[in-house]
Amino acid sequence: MNLSLFTMPLHPPNRNYVDVLKEDREAIILADQLGFSEAFIGEHITDKAEAITSCLVFIASLIDSTKNIKLGSGTVNLPNNHPAAVAAQVAMLDNMLEGRFLFGISPGGLLSDAEIFGNLDNDRTEMFVESINHILEIWQNPAPYNIKGKYWDITTEKNYVEETGQGVIVTPYQQPHPPIVVTVVAPFSKGVVAAAERGWQPISANFLQPNWVASHWPMYKQGCEQGGYEAKPENWRVAKSIFVADDEKTAQEYGKGANGPYHFYFKQVMQKLIGNGRPDLFKHDRDMADSDVTLEYVLDSLVICGTVESVVEQIEAFKDITGDFGTLVYAAHDWVNPELSKRSMELMAKEVIPKLSK
Repeated sequence: MNLSLFTMPLHPPNRNYVDVLKEDREAIILADQLGFSEAFIGEHITDKAEAITSCLVFIASLIDSTKNIKLGSGTVNLPNNHPAAVAAQVAMLDNMLEGRFLFGISPGGLLSDAEIFGNLDNDRTEMFVESINHILEIWQNPAPYNIKGKYWDITTEKNYVEETGQGVIVTPYQQPHPPIVVTVVAPFSKGVVAAAERGWQPISANFLQPNWVASHWPMYKQGCEQGGYEAKPENWRVAKSIFVADDEKTAQEYGKGANGPYHFYFKQVMQKLIGNGRPDLFKHDRDMADSDVTLEYVLDSLVICGTVESVVEQIEAFKDITGDFGTLVYAAHDWVNPELSKRSMELMAKEVIPKLSK
């Protein structure tokens, strides 16, 4: 089993901004040193708690500070950007990383981001599909471009000069393009069928109940079959909130206690998703009353915490429900206690994963 990292990030909004950016960079650098295979970085424009405003810029800051880890956008929210700009910036970054890049994409889920870009009333899924189609067409076909769409028209026909290279967008290092990864947040997601049909790989969200995570594999398999691809468990990534400690008392206090970062994280995520009318995401049974979706219930059912042996047992029990998957994506949380948070990553990489991989 491979070990990956995902950071939204999610910090208390009153924390010093410089400090949280340094902390987020330190987490990725540590992950590289510990042998994590990948790290995905989120982005939002209008959220003080999730304050990486460009995952691509953030990734660029890590190029010379990391050696082996692949760095992924988690995600580029396509409706909020011009496709030509994304195509050019991603291609440049992929070349700078010499192929250590994973292209995570989504329609974007933060409504205030959609509002600030004037997309609140638009069909953002439709915009997402058009955008990635434009990006792939730019990379696949030579200039000059003449790409038409409902939301964006892209052309360099009037000002294309072959001899000087004017009117040409650079192409990625990885051909035909970097691996495309999509996040999956809904049970029985039709989106994962459409993604798999195109050869894209899914990450199942860390705030879904295990039985809903399990629903993603048959949908992924269906999409692969429709697209003519082999459905391989090693191409399925599953995110999980995990805290590993040297003793059980510390694990429970930091992993589920009111003063720990996991408590803060899920309180924030619940407020945002339930506030957007999505309480069902946290339920293990759709008939469950909304009033029963408490923070304590969510922490107990979604956070894995304990000593190495306990965490291994809990992950194995989780896999018994979901089925096999290739990469466990360790969800990063605020470093309330930096030493405990770093120790958890160390134990995860050096002791938990080797036991799971036997």
